[in-house]
Amino acid sequence: MQQERGRTSGPYTESEEVRLLARIAGGDRVAFEALYRAYFPRLSRFIGRMARNAALIEEVVNDTMLVVWQKAASFDGSCKVSTWVFAIAYRKTLKGLKASDEPVESDASLYEDDSGNQPEQTMKRQQLRQTVAEALDQLPAAQRAVMVLTYYHDMAYNDIADVVECPLNTVKTRMFHARHRLKDLLWNERESNR
Repeated sequence: MQQERGRTSGPYTESEEVRLLARIAGGDRVAFEALYRAYFPRLSRFIGRMARNAALIEEVVNDTMLVVWQKAASFDGSCKVSTWVFAIAYRKTLKGLKASDEPVESDASLYEDDSGNQPEQTMKRQQLRQTVAEALDQLPAAQRAVMVLTYYHDMAYNDIADVVECPLNTVKTRMFHARHRLKDLLWNERESNR
């Protein structure tokens, strides 16, 4: 394993993450910083697609990583480290959303494309991303979480079931309903723009 001191962020292999957690359990701040840097962008994207509130996103990421620091010794290896961390983040996000009085909004700046393509193509992609983000915002939090973990974080249904603490078939059902709801929302958006 490379020395974490020389790395500024992940990705780490699963076995490297397990070793980092073991070091964190022993109070190793360097290991914690390495894991924090590896997870910060991933957690920010995940939470951002559920919350859309910059202050809440930062708060939930920090609260999540605080739990990782405090509970690293409780990680038992029954799931991937990423599943364990995302499960903490999911619960913290739901708690934060319940406590927040602010409406969920889409932030187009999260979807900016700096690829340098033609302006018309770039604008169409940004509009499509905005439309999909707005449709995702209309899904219930449980369905939105399943969609985000599947399509934006490439998690398998088994891992998602661990993250959201429900049976595998419930994840599949949520995905089924989320896809149909998104299809309807996007179809209605398309029809209203004609």
